[in-house]
Amino acid sequence: MADKSDRSRERSVPSGRISRFASFGRLASGVAGGMMAEGARRLRTGDSLSARDLILTPGNVQRMADRLSHLRGAAMKMGQMISMDSGDFLPKELADILATLRDQANFMPARQLDKVLKEEWGNDWRKQFRWFNPRPIAAASIGQVHKALTRDGQELAIKVQYPGVAQSIDSDVDNVMTLLRVAGFAPPELEIDKLLAAAKQQLHEEADYEREGAQMALYREKLADTPGFVVPTLHEGLTRERILAMSFEEGVSIEALAQETDERRDEVMSRLMKLVARELFEFGVMQTDPNFANYLFRPKSGDIVVLDFGACRDVDPDVSNAYRRLLEAGLAGDRDKVREETIAAGFMLPVVAEKYRERVDRMIDIVVGEMREDKPFDFGDRAFVPLLREEGWEIAQDKETWAFPPVETLFVQRKVSGTALLGARLKAQVNVRRITEEVLASTEPMQAKAA
Repeated sequence: MADKSDRSRERSVPSGRISRFASFGRLASGVAGGMMAEGARRLRTGDSLSARDLILTPGNVQRMADRLSHLRGAAMKMGQMISMDSGDFLPKELADILATLRDQANFMPARQLDKVLKEEWGNDWRKQFRWFNPRPIAAASIGQVHKALTRDGQELAIKVQYPGVAQSIDSDVDNVMTLLRVAGFAPPELEIDKLLAAAKQQLHEEADYEREGAQMALYREKLADTPGFVVPTLHEGLTRERILAMSFEEGVSIEALAQETDERRDEVMSRLMKLVARELFEFGVMQTDPNFANYLFRPKSGDIVVLDFGACRDVDPDVSNAYRRLLEAGLAGDRDKVREETIAAGFMLPVVAEKYRERVDRMIDIVVGEMREDKPFDFGDRAFVPLLREEGWEIAQDKETWAFPPVETLFVQRKVSGTALLGARLKAQVNVRRITEEVLASTEPMQAKAA
């Protein structure tokens, strides 16, 4: 979520199906115009033509970022996901433009905000507060956050959902997916219906603020005895399906850790890495959105404030146990077992190991070599990434090897990868092996839940 709010970002949210469809239509027209202009330029200069190159011009990506910021909801959420999950594969200029979707969003004008609050709290909603700041302190894809003080003196953060976003999730996802197919992000050879269905389900869950409030209370309970973490307190009386009321918690951007000492930065990052491991192997629930804005940092105490629990999902015991076996094999340096468990977990098809055995084994050796080192892992040193990319390039070109891992595994992997990305951004050094061994030793394999 963004911290700044200014008049230039105040725009009404298109809340009706027709208005949102029309907005996508204007985006498509603008992108098509940009493609024609880029195509004409390339013909003049003799450059090659491809749909991906034509659509992914800086101008077109700027159009997409602007329009998704205006639409908000699932459309903007998917743009944020692309910018985080594809950051290493997009040209820097394009990645930087899409990254603005993580850093800022437009917010509702006061009149539209008041309409939402009246629908949820009634016409006299102001009587519940000493003051309610109509200017949001943060704005994101699904809602914006306001600061308020209740009559009994509680300082609250009030998250208000944009109108119409819950009803537009399915169509927004379908429309954005159409753009992704044109841009080449979704190869037509892959069957992605299950992935889209899961994405829609999660976005519907994120749009249910009463569910998010319950998940926040659950995390507050699970982290109650863990020093260094702060979870807001739910205000049940003011929370509704489209309004989430919680205690206001001070903090600065987690990325401010980059200005702290190496010791402080590494210690905080170690806590975050251990939290991910505990979610996967102990809690049985994971907050699967790795957006950096979901954490705040308190410089004086070193505490981490954990925010935004809309993307919490139960961890499938089969997924948790598959990760456990894979990590145990890696820590033991058992290459054959790692290969076997990688296939069993759905990360790799058997045909890959059959056709590219030597390449696969070299990739395994690189990863296992890194994870077995009993010393701080330098997230800022990504020298091994090009090595993996070089070994995997030929495999990636073979359409027989293309397949999505199980959807539940993808959600977990997104959180793991996103947390590692934060470590890289902060150039933190963490003894990942020690954390992994500690959490695995203190937990037992998960039991399947009764039907």
